[in-house]
Amino acid sequence: MKLTGNTVLITGGATGIGFAMAEAFLKAGNEVIICGRREARLLDARKKHPEFHVRTCDVAKESDCTALAQWTGASFKDLNILVNNAGVQRDINFTKGVDAFLAGESEVRINLEAPIILSGLFVPQLIGKNQPAIVNVSSGLGFVPAARMPVYSATKAGLHAFSMALRHQLSKLGIKVFEVVPPAVDTELNPEGRAKRGNLKADLKPEEFVGAVMKGLEADVVEIGYGMSVDMLKASRAELDKSFQKMNSRW
Repeated sequence: MKLTGNTVLITGGATGIGFAMAEAFLKAGNEVIICGRREARLLDARKKHPEFHVRTCDVAKESDCTALAQWTGASFKDLNILVNNAGVQRDINFTKGVDAFLAGESEVRINLEAPIILSGLFVPQLIGKNQPAIVNVSSGLGFVPAARMPVYSATKAGLHAFSMALRHQLSKLGIKVFEVVPPAVDTELNPEGRAKRGNLKADLKPEEFVGAVMKGLEADVVEIGYGMSVDMLKASRAELDKSFQKMNSRW
C-alpha cells in the first residue's frame, strides 16, 4: 500500500487505535475522514487536527452506514481506503443466562455486521480507484478467545474469516484487503470490564501499535500483528489451545 496521497475513511476514528491511525495517515500526507457515534469526541479530534473531516455515524444502524456511503460518494470522489475499526467489547457471563447479552450494545452488529455491510457498500466506490483497499481491525482474541468476553471474541474470529474470504473475492477487482490484529492495547475499550478487574490498562500505546501497522501496510502484509498477536497468527491449533487454557485459567 502506498502511504501517501490517499483519501481514507476510518470508523471509530475519534479515539484509541482509530485515532492513532487517523493521525498516522494524516502525517503521511493523506486526506482523512473519521466517523463515530459521539459527536463530542469527533469535535475534540478535529480540534487537535483541523484537517480531519468528521461525520457522526452509528455503524450499528444500517441506515447510518448507508448514509455514510452516500455522503462519501458525493463528497469524496477519490476515496480509496476504508478502515473498519469501530468496535465494542463487553464482559458477558452466560452461566447467568442471556439477559446480559440482550441488554446494552450489540457486539455482533458493531464488530461484525457493520464491517460486512460497509465493505459491501463501499466496494462500488473503491473499484477503479488508485490502489484501493479495505482494512479490517480484528483482535488477537479472534484467535485465542477470552472466556469473559465470548461474544467479542466470536465477532473478531468472524471478522478474520470474512477478511480472508473478502480478500479472495476482491483480488479480482484489484482491491486489497488487510487485517490488523491488535494484542491488548491501552484504549477506552470495555471500561466496565476493566473496572471490575481493577481498571487494568495495557502497556501498549495505540501510537506504538499503529507505527507497526503502517509499516505492515506499506509492505503489503495482509495480516498484521504485533507482539503476542504475531505469535497467534503463526501458531498451530495445539499452540492456540494451550494459549487458550493459560489465558482463561483464572476465569
